[in-house]
Amino acid sequence: MLAITSEMVAYAKSFVEDVEFSPEDAGRSDPEFLYEVLERAIAAGATTVNIPDTVGYTTPEEFGGLIRGIRENVPNIDRAIISVHGHNDLGLAVANFLAAVENGARQLECTINGIGERAGNAALEELVMALHVRRSYYNPFFGRPAESAEPLTKIKTREIYKTSRLVSNLTGMLVQPNKAIVGANAFAHESGIHQDGVLKHKLTYEIMDAQSIGLNDNQIILGKHSGRNAFGTRLRELGFELSETDVNNAFLKFKDLADKKKEITDWDLEAIVNNEIQQVPEMFRLELVQVSCGDHSCPTATVTVRTPAGSELTDAAIGTGPVDAIYKAINGVVNVPNQLIEFSVQSVTAGIDAIGEVTIRLQHEEQVFSGHAAHTDIIVASAQAYVNALNRLYTAQQTGDRLHPQYEQAVEAIAAV
Repeated sequence: MLAITSEMVAYAKSFVEDVEFSPEDAGRSDPEFLYEVLERAIAAGATTVNIPDTVGYTTPEEFGGLIRGIRENVPNIDRAIISVHGHNDLGLAVANFLAAVENGARQLECTINGIGERAGNAALEELVMALHVRRSYYNPFFGRPAESAEPLTKIKTREIYKTSRLVSNLTGMLVQPNKAIVGANAFAHESGIHQDGVLKHKLTYEIMDAQSIGLNDNQIILGKHSGRNAFGTRLRELGFELSETDVNNAFLKFKDLADKKKEITDWDLEAIVNNEIQQVPEMFRLELVQVSCGDHSCPTATVTVRTPAGSELTDAAIGTGPVDAIYKAINGVVNVPNQLIEFSVQSVTAGIDAIGEVTIRLQHEEQVFSGHAAHTDIIVASAQAYVNALNRLYTAQQTGDRLHPQYEQAVEAIAAV
């Protein structure tokens, strides 16, 4: 194993300058042997040694001690950056990483919203904000005065919330309401004494400002009489850079919504824009959806779908509920084999007239395709999200596109070697 480590790292080094060596499941490995393996890897040219808690098994004290042991027992460790990679099976990934930082880790392999296999990976937003909010505590571990105001990362914290929403929408993985930093309830206060304290002085019960992660609760003064220029200006203020076509399309959706709602918030605007810019080529287009249901009736749905050939086909179906009936009717028209593996609904804002966002995930031959739609009618949103996902699936079948955007580059690189 030691010989293979030296040989393979040297081989990688012959192609690139920056080589990261990652011993699988280091958290449960024999430390003495791990030290020896890492020494060989660095000697052969590794510039980063990544210590993974592959199965999320370790505790913060154990993981911090492992990193400290590596610093103290690997003679050439000063020639490499210590990185960490961890899973959240016991809910300890972020705590483990922070313990690693205290003991010398300087690269953290994390993910937006903590997404990842099984229980996910260490969440980027939690790590960044922990280092930001508790900067005076962590500064000394970086050799800085405790009072230093210099950021410990180069992450633009005001982009965190928007990035979280983007990842959630594109992956179809919703963020739980009580999720730290980016959850819908992260800055909500229900307790009377908490509300009183926050109104008097925010820092009483809030350790960070919602605006520090790019979250803006302001209501916009836009309605059905608002013009396109005011609409476009507000989108730019919210950080959206859209083409003229996207702005025009989003404005039409905004005007339609303004006829149904008295108050439109930034959250509503965000839902409209995300719904618009995430559209895929409309191979199938939903032209009509109509349902009949109730506690003493059989849920029935009728749909009309325009096909890629331009014809309009109508079908009806019954189901266990209105959404199930809609999806069965759409399947009867589209005839694209798939398996629905996830269906989720959430409200964008409070109130009976809130926009509902529907996110679904379909699976076909081990590939997963997500669909997303927002509408004041949750039944319509459910149908649109399903057609959106089917369009992704159908497009992939027709074009042969792979799930991973770098697939072709990887194949070419392997062939070249």
